[in-house]
Amino acid sequence: MDMNDVIGYALRIGVLISVSLIIIGFILLSITPQFSELMSPNSRFNTSVVKPEEVFRGIRKGNGVDFILLGLMALIATPVVRVVLGVIQFAMQRNIIYVIITLIVLFNLLLAIFILPLII
Repeated sequence: MDMNDVIGYALRIGVLISVSLIIIGFILLSITPQFSELMSPNSRFNTSVVKPEEVFRGIRKGNGVDFILLGLMALIATPVVRVVLGVIQFAMQRNIIYVIITLIVLFNLLLAIFILPLII
């Protein structure tokens, strides 16, 4: 299998997982009284940082909001996976310049996802 095919499948699978989790979350919200949680001024959607462990705890409880948040986390992770696969692809081609450039892009993505929210 060609590396471009792997990258294409990774992107498709990431988006499908994300959409599926978000749809499940909306279905769970529609059949439970949690919908008012979205409209509350204290809603978790109004926060800038959501701890992943809270999301996973909520998933175990069947919380629709947490399914939506996990779907959004999967959607954010999809391009990161694509960049990691790009590093692997360029390394297999022994293209050092593009490996370095792609590693810089990966560093910037991870910085923006994990470090900047703590600073801002």
